[in-house]
Amino acid sequence: MRGFAVLRRSHRPPDTALLTIIFNLSIINQVKTIVDRASLPRTRNQKLRARLFGFLFFLAVPATILLAISIGPAGTGFSNGIVALLTPLINTLSDDLPALNHLLPEISPATQSLVWSIRLPRVLLAGLVGASLAVAGATMQAVFRNPLAEPGVTGVSSGAAVVAVILIVTGVAAKAPWVLSAGAFIGALLAVIFVQIVAGLNGGSGATLLLVGIALNAFLGAVIAATIANAPHSDDAQQAMFWLNGDLTAANWQDIALAVGPITVGTVILMTLIPELNLLLLGEEQAAATGMRTVWIRQLLLALGALVTAAGVAVTGVISFVGLVVPHLIRLAIGPDHRSLLPISMCLGAVFLILADLVARSLFSPVALQTGTVTAFLGAPALLALILRQGGRQS
Repeated sequence: MRGFAVLRRSHRPPDTALLTIIFNLSIINQVKTIVDRASLPRTRNQKLRARLFGFLFFLAVPATILLAISIGPAGTGFSNGIVALLTPLINTLSDDLPALNHLLPEISPATQSLVWSIRLPRVLLAGLVGASLAVAGATMQAVFRNPLAEPGVTGVSSGAAVVAVILIVTGVAAKAPWVLSAGAFIGALLAVIFVQIVAGLNGGSGATLLLVGIALNAFLGAVIAATIANAPHSDDAQQAMFWLNGDLTAANWQDIALAVGPITVGTVILMTLIPELNLLLLGEEQAAATGMRTVWIRQLLLALGALVTAAGVAVTGVISFVGLVVPHLIRLAIGPDHRSLLPISMCLGAVFLILADLVARSLFSPVALQTGTVTAFLGAPALLALILRQGGRQS
């Protein structure tokens, strides 16, 4: 009996505290595994391509800027464009270093004014907006776990458009140069707030947000069409249609000043949320298992994506396909890891929109196309090719 008692004591259930420790350690190990999976490229080739593409596109941004400021209907030449760009800097430094006055050849005041007053702000704004649309598109595709999601899916573009069209048709936009951009920015933010409030009443899931955004886009599209159709002046209707297609013809330094703040703040915060973006790709249940507040994080990511999109759309009008095609293309090349996906998408988005704007103002000179028209011409076939390629792989 004594042996049997010893045997029973030796097989008593483990202590509850020990079970709790073992359980917590297993959870921590699972969380670490999930985070590691979310933050690493899928294959070695994708990791190498991420480094290569990051290096190439990072160098492509300044190269494209220099190319774009040197080409146009009034040809300045590549060397003259660079000289005109560097002349103000050299003139500033020449006060302390007189020898710098002879470093650059003479450039005409007209060429310098063309570069600094017209081309440079247009090129920089194109790069800024292209980067913002690309990073917003990558964010939306991660939040909705849908590679065909784009920045306007939450109504941000339609919200900006409906306010802009109303301001143009009523003549309010002509009262001050900043009214149109400010109104479009506010309209975009109000549309996103509406989507988040309505979706939040039904749980705030990704599917609900998507459906509410689709419904709002359809409603605001009808309002825009009715407003333009009943415009009292045909010139106002034409200007509204021009804005809806997106263009950089009137870009200036004031537009850059209006857009750079929100885009920079939103992008920097999005960069700090890269681990959360990666976890969302694994599904809500696995993300929640790590302790992440999925609903709150999703709302924050949507708000930040809407912020950078609204700032870009407000100063250029609605430019399509940049936020859809660019991140999707980069994802196919390097994988879904947002540590590489976001910065590379930003660089390619900037390069893509700068080149699209260069084509718009130079290809059919003296006739200038709208920048949004060129992005649609280039983006639609590219998207179709990607869809067909992906469908062929699945079959």
